[in-house]
Amino acid sequence: MDAITGLLAGPRAHEAFLLRAELTNPWSMRVLDESPLTLLSVLRGEAWVSVVGGTPRQLLPGDVALCRGPEHYDVGGAPDAETTYVIHPGQRCALPDGTPLHDLFMRGPRTWGPVDEGETTLLIGTYEQAGEVGRRTLSALPPLLVLKSEEWSGPLLGYLAEEIRRDEPGQTAVLDRLLDLIVIDALRTWFARPEAHPPGWYLAHSDSVVGAALRLMHDDLAEPWSVASLAKEVGVSRATLARKFAELVGQPPMAYLTEWRLTMAADLLLDPDLTLSQVARQVGYSTPFALSAAFKRHRGISPREHRATA
Repeated sequence: MDAITGLLAGPRAHEAFLLRAELTNPWSMRVLDESPLTLLSVLRGEAWVSVVGGTPRQLLPGDVALCRGPEHYDVGGAPDAETTYVIHPGQRCALPDGTPLHDLFMRGPRTWGPVDEGETTLLIGTYEQAGEVGRRTLSALPPLLVLKSEEWSGPLLGYLAEEIRRDEPGQTAVLDRLLDLIVIDALRTWFARPEAHPPGWYLAHSDSVVGAALRLMHDDLAEPWSVASLAKEVGVSRATLARKFAELVGQPPMAYLTEWRLTMAADLLLDPDLTLSQVARQVGYSTPFALSAAFKRHRGISPREHRATA
């Protein structure tokens, strides 16, 4: 599992928040929910989005914005619109004075707004949880990124917009898969842009040698990998693999592997049905004691303390 796949695997399992908002000017939402990642797209009309205190960016039909938590942000019908709605943690919507609005404005399955059909239709998809793996990708993103319709394809946006209003068996799974695909497409497009400054581990996936080694690590964490065994699998010398890996990723292969194993362990430890022994085996440690020692050394707390705190 690479980091972008991992970003989506956890939130998807807990159901993403999806909503189609029908809005009429003047309107502006101040979003305080601090969710790890939210996708915004305009289906009709226009919207302006900005991190609180930042420069507003215009969104037209087909454009998308990704808002990274925990930063607060504004999205409204005009760049200088006054706040009309406040979105609190848990997707609770209220007036600025605190009057709740969620139930009052619901207009059918996953459709919300003061009118049935507004000047602006806004598509909202929010991942409300992110594990350790997801945070690794999120940390490489700016608080707000905008992709214009001419900069990316986004063929599934229209399909998601239609599906979001349906209420049939299995609909949540359909919507989650569609949102995942759109977000992955947007992230790939963003990381391909020169101003994105993607992290070394992302760029290294395209290298024939280092990318192959990364895939081996990600696909089989339980394997007792060494620089020698990885080099043999990818068909180069140990020295060549070590040098290229450090150049592209920014750390030695075994240091990266340890970090990735402990990152995955941190997520797995949040599953109460998994014992410490089971987690240790899944991430390549022979005993719970070996995992605990590595976890405490690198993270400053024991696996049990991590599980209890989370």
